Amino acid sequence: MGTNDLCFTSAVDLISRMKKHEISPVELMDAVLGRAERLQTHLNAFATLCCDDALKAARTAEKQLMEKKELGALHGIPFSVKDLLWTKGVATTFGSYIFKDNIPAADAPSVRRLKEAGGILIGKTTTSEFGHKALTDSPLLGITRNPWNPDRTPGGSSGGAGTAVAAGLAPLAVGTDGGGSVRIPASCTGIVGLKPTLGMIPHPQSPDLFGNLSYVGPMTRTVADTALMLAVMAGSDEGDPHTYAKPKSTHPLTHSSETIEAFKDRKIAWCARLGNRQVDKETLAITESAVNLLADVGCRIEKTCPQIESSEKIFLAFYYSGFATRLGSYLDKYGDKIDPTLLDAIEKGRHLKATDLQRAIYDRSRVFQQVQLFFKRYDFLITPTLSTPALPLNHNALKPIEVNGKTAGGMRGAWYPYTHPFNLAGNPAISIPCGWTQENLPVGLQIVGPWFSEGAILKLAACFEAINPWADCIPAV
Repeated sequence: MGTNDLCFTSAVDLISRMKKHEISPVELMDAVLGRAERLQTHLNAFATLCCDDALKAARTAEKQLMEKKELGALHGIPFSVKDLLWTKGVATTFGSYIFKDNIPAADAPSVRRLKEAGGILIGKTTTSEFGHKALTDSPLLGITRNPWNPDRTPGGSSGGAGTAVAAGLAPLAVGTDGGGSVRIPASCTGIVGLKPTLGMIPHPQSPDLFGNLSYVGPMTRTVADTALMLAVMAGSDEGDPHTYAKPKSTHPLTHSSETIEAFKDRKIAWCARLGNRQVDKETLAITESAVNLLADVGCRIEKTCPQIESSEKIFLAFYYSGFATRLGSYLDKYGDKIDPTLLDAIEKGRHLKATDLQRAIYDRSRVFQQVQLFFKRYDFLITPTLSTPALPLNHNALKPIEVNGKTAGGMRGAWYPYTHPFNLAGNPAISIPCGWTQENLPVGLQIVGPWFSEGAILKLAACFEAINPWADCIPAV
């Protein structure tokens, strides 16, 4: 296989080819690292590249493969990790000067499990500072570009992960999603991104374990690769109380063999607007066309939306108060080196009262109940992932966005109102590519389901992938 072919081959296919000795772990790693190093200056997808350690691990993996030793599910497969998650011996900076020299002594559970399954860490991907916004730039790490158009953002805050996967810089990436930060860049870069059910993948790094809004999620080019990653990373962990409640019977499948006929009797809700008034005309046409494809093959589609409270105000109460509490003490020393948009969040959090936060906790409980009632009537909810394709690279996160040439409001309420309600409610949600605009920018479709319905969501996503494939769509970087 050629270098580019290797870099854009799915992990599932790479594993199969390795077992047949058609390719080697070293050959694959050379191709991936070579491409990553060549494109780093242009795209800035990585905070750190672990070239020497990754090549050493690939040589070990090749030796084990030749010796026919028992192999893990991801043996020899390169993966990247967002620079918000702990990685043993590799800098985890959170995109901030505050933690510029932070070297964790242990891996996050999800990272450890990928390594134990034979995956090889190639580097840490860029993020906005502490993942605070849906764009990927920070004072420490600089600006990350979208491989489909370098003048557009890859979204955020897992933008480096989205760029890396879309540009063929390792087939698997670990992101985090605190309000849409896996699904937003997945939509912007034309890949698959899954925010799992609260507790499906452990995330003991969260400062508020019991009120957690942040999720660890896989980002890949294909649905089967997402399912494979999820199966490896999922499971209980003593550091995360939410993982204790995960039913064993709902463990995600590693591959879907079901056809679209399995969904003909399922009730699917199509919601074009979820608290927002404007949707980009092309985005609406592309996502509606995708839903019509499902209807054409027999899925039962009904136009309706969950009747839930506006989640933006609830989300912002947690967001502002969390950053003010977590980072306020660093302002005297690092204030001039912190992203102005993060400083804005900290300042707003300082003006919130305890009753504001407690009210948000109550409101989150109501959103949870409202969403679960909706899923008593419907098996799936489908929405656009975003109201527009990727925003301009230089967009200021504090400024309103434009939709169809008109000012539409702030980013959270006008660009990604579809994502953060399910961080509050805990439901799993996946973003999959469903088309490209005339400017060749990807558009994402979001599928949401009941708690612990990852298996069903992945099967529906895989069925859509079969009738509307996207993996051969490669950015001309």
